[in-house]
Amino acid sequence: MTGVCTWFILVSMKQMFVRVRGILKTLFDRINNETLKRNLLQAIPFWIASLITGLIAVCYAVLFGWAENGAAWVIHHHGWLMLIATPACFLLAWWLVAWFAPYARGSGIPQVIAAVELTNPITNDRVKALLSLRIIVVKIVSSLIMVLGGAVVGREGPTIQIAGSVFRKVNQWLPAWWPKISRRNMIKAGAAAGLAAAFNTPLGGLVFAVEELTRTHISYFKTALFTSVILAGLTAQALLGPYLYLGYPEVSNLSHSLFFIVIMVAILAGLSGAGMAKVILWVLAWVKGFKSRSRHILYTIICALIIAVIGVYFDERMFGSGKELMTHTLFTGDKELPWYVPVFRIAGSILSFTTGGAGGVFAPALGAGAGVGSVVGGWFHLTDGNMNVVILAGMVAFLTGVTRTPFTSFILVLEMTDRHNVIFHLMLAGMVSSLVSFLVDRHSFYDHLKHIYKKELTHEPLPAS
Repeated sequence: MTGVCTWFILVSMKQMFVRVRGILKTLFDRINNETLKRNLLQAIPFWIASLITGLIAVCYAVLFGWAENGAAWVIHHHGWLMLIATPACFLLAWWLVAWFAPYARGSGIPQVIAAVELTNPITNDRVKALLSLRIIVVKIVSSLIMVLGGAVVGREGPTIQIAGSVFRKVNQWLPAWWPKISRRNMIKAGAAAGLAAAFNTPLGGLVFAVEELTRTHISYFKTALFTSVILAGLTAQALLGPYLYLGYPEVSNLSHSLFFIVIMVAILAGLSGAGMAKVILWVLAWVKGFKSRSRHILYTIICALIIAVIGVYFDERMFGSGKELMTHTLFTGDKELPWYVPVFRIAGSILSFTTGGAGGVFAPALGAGAGVGSVVGGWFHLTDGNMNVVILAGMVAFLTGVTRTPFTSFILVLEMTDRHNVIFHLMLAGMVSSLVSFLVDRHSFYDHLKHIYKKELTHEPLPAS
């Protein structure tokens, strides 16, 4: 049902775009200033794609929340059902991806990075495998099913691939007489708009586009990038309100020695994040070597059962994206978590991601980082304000360990909480984590996955690790 609704919305938007395009052609034919006409015509596709991205991001966020709440209701009232629901949902999510859109699996961010690098007239068909309307539908449906089954996945990475697909498709819908727009810049702007709409973090979207997606100077497409982020973010805010992803945690009366604890957390969380990414890559390579689908089905069932058993009989914090864990530690007096909670969260991400369904690692990485920060902070019996800073530092450090984007990580957490008085603590956490992560792997998680996707599509050799 969700897939049918999504497909209907996309088709309706395409028809609306065609009609608007005809009206605009008539209007712009009457404009005599050619420079003004060209600039406006080049800007309009970014505006339209941004509005569509914002609408889809909001609908996706609402559906994702419903799926998480549905899973939580089952866990609290009939927990034993998860022993059936989790394997069933994992298998269905994997089957949808494997059968309809293989490159809808996983996060979505490495697919967008690969699409940016592959975008040219020769490899256009290969980019279609990474970004398309089919990808949008399968990505949404598969990830929602994963979440309903209690998977440790997030919606932020998928939103970025969805946004990239929207921007690419709008660019394709442009008629021959329309001024040409760089396909790469269109996809980059879409990814930034997707992140801004998913987290309500416009600065994070901008920095992400510069730090992760582009190796060209930002001046070449800065106007398109800014307007895309602004319009997508404003569309999301118009429907959901000017919310913060997490809220306003208390960070007052900070100790002068807190920087040393932040460094300790950054080292542990950074190594944990990089280590988790390394294990996921190793497991994915192992799973790819399965000779038959029956072995993959068996592996998926085993992973799902492990998550369900731990979540039902040991600790229900094993389930879900991790946002509830973050808000609980930041906004309640129960800030000290047992040591096994971040371990379970890391294991849950590995088991969920490697089964082949759709779902990202952004929110799960932040949740695991909050767990690491909570455990380390508990060793020192900190006050609530100091404890919250350590938790936020763990979030930044763990995400940096996975993505190797320290600027994006600390700006995202900063915008999620609006706690500017701890900006130096978060910057320090990101910097330390970025340095220690190289001890585990020289390349980021997304970089490895990008090369895997490019190799599958172009048969290029993988770079040395």
